[in-house]
Amino acid sequence: MRIAVATLALVSAAAAFGAAPSVTYSKDVAPILQKNCEGCHRAGEAAPMSFGNYKQVRPYAAAIKEAVLLKKMPPWFADPKFGHFSNDRTMSEQEVKTIAAWVDSGAKEGNPKDLPKPMTFLTGWNIDKPDYQIEMAQDYKIPATGTIDYQHILVKGNFEKDTWISEAEVRPGNRALVHHVIAYIRPPGSKWMADAEPGVPYPKNKNEGEGGGGGEFLAGYAPGFLPMRLDPGRGLLIKAGSDIVLELHYTANGKEGTDRTKIGFVTAKGPIKERVFVLAAQNNRFAIPAGDPDYKVDAKFEFGGEAKIINFTPHMHLRGKDMEFSAIYPTGEKETLLNVPHYDFSWQLTYNPVKDVVVPKGTVIECIAHFDNSPNNPNNPDPTKVIKYGEQSWDEMMIGFFQVAIDADRPMSSVLPERKKKPVTPSPTLER
Repeated sequence: MRIAVATLALVSAAAAFGAAPSVTYSKDVAPILQKNCEGCHRAGEAAPMSFGNYKQVRPYAAAIKEAVLLKKMPPWFADPKFGHFSNDRTMSEQEVKTIAAWVDSGAKEGNPKDLPKPMTFLTGWNIDKPDYQIEMAQDYKIPATGTIDYQHILVKGNFEKDTWISEAEVRPGNRALVHHVIAYIRPPGSKWMADAEPGVPYPKNKNEGEGGGGGEFLAGYAPGFLPMRLDPGRGLLIKAGSDIVLELHYTANGKEGTDRTKIGFVTAKGPIKERVFVLAAQNNRFAIPAGDPDYKVDAKFEFGGEAKIINFTPHMHLRGKDMEFSAIYPTGEKETLLNVPHYDFSWQLTYNPVKDVVVPKGTVIECIAHFDNSPNNPNNPDPTKVIKYGEQSWDEMMIGFFQVAIDADRPMSSVLPERKKKPVTPSPTLER
């Protein structure tokens, strides 16, 4: 009798242990993918495959497990020891374990009744429904081969009054051939491309002769670069009569194609207290020695007035290894604001601090980057060459972008270094 009771107890315990629910897509994995992946992994967006349902996800189960275990996905490269960021894409340890357990147990679908409510997206946009949409006046024809210089194309703005923008997004018409896009605001009366015809590429030599511009950074497109979304009470100003200049970088891929890029804007709601714009610490005077695995390049920007930094965007090309943003305050104190120890050229990420970084007048933003021009860099186009600043991906750039907010009634020039006060020129190129 005692043996029977003991046996029954063991059987009951085993049954209870075995009754633990298995991990399924419907109940456990779908919510994780919704939260972390569907923003890009859906039709019409940057990712090459969609993760909207089990049928779409199942063939990639093993690859998803590997990507999250190695922290390749979702892409996020900030060192957690420095700063906290509101748009941190890092999956939690429990989310990673759940995906791994799901794959290891057979990647089962489970009961479809357990699925979360489907995500809703505005087709064609990642911002709210645009109040304004503008696009190139005609298609741009992209050849099958060859190096394509940057193209500058005017798009009529049709802004009849001063307009504060809270959201903006650039949508390339041909992602396979569009390398990057930068949209600049050309204010009324500007001499930059004054004789440009809308939709017609502006001659490169003529554009350079005009000094490269006279506009303010509005929005951009590059892999991983998210649309601009500002907090309530903040806005980016487009003055009445302004037009938009698109800087477009196309890359031939062996097949001819066309592009007609467009931009969408959402107007700010409510009173505007702070004006937002982009500045940068940059260095275009460097020569990275052939074969050098760890070449240092630095840049500084000194604030001529108080401001709030609301995000950071490091930018380099294929040889970029790492970049660190630091603030050197007037007191002499130095603070690391962002460290990206493993820069990835394929993902142009912006990092938004949880709290704005308030910088008093005289604060210096210092950016320090390192480049790997050695044969050990698998992305290096040619380790035998000395590499200097240039527009194409096989050249290099060293730019630390940061977006700032100031009182709406202050001029933008009030934050520029006192010894260099002048009208704001276009922010340096942000591109892949």
